[in-house]
Amino acid sequence: MQLRYSFRLYPDTSQQRALARAFGCARVVFNDAVRAREEARAAKQPFPKAAELSKRLITEAKQTVERSWLGEVSAVVLQQSLRDVETAYRNFFASLKGDRKGPKIGRPRFKSRKDARQSIRFTANARWNITDNGRLCLPKIGAVKVK
Repeated sequence: MQLRYSFRLYPDTSQQRALARAFGCARVVFNDAVRAREEARAAKQPFPKAAELSKRLITEAKQTVERSWLGEVSAVVLQQSLRDVETAYRNFFASLKGDRKGPKIGRPRFKSRKDARQSIRFTANARWNITDNGRLCLPKIGAVKVK
């Protein structure tokens, strides 16, 4: 059984910055994964596996000076961004084969910084919870007021 919760958040200014940082990091990891798959396709090599992408784009990238800021957000957010790429490519290939119902869809595109649609996902492993005073406690963001 799968459960999904939707919350309307009312963050303060520091939490807004932390959420914006999480949105940006998820976008960067998504774009890096799409770029890695497109480079592999152009080089006529097999697509990199999800574990290899996770190691290269998240774990090893956090160790570098240029991408050390990826460590400021929850790792679950970054891993879910990689899962989103995998799902997008799975849907694209199913659409090409005709296994997917509905109109044909294109290959995944890069996410834009200027797009207003931003989302991140926290799984149950992220250890989020609702506090006694009705706030949603998110990792590396804090207790956010919700309705």
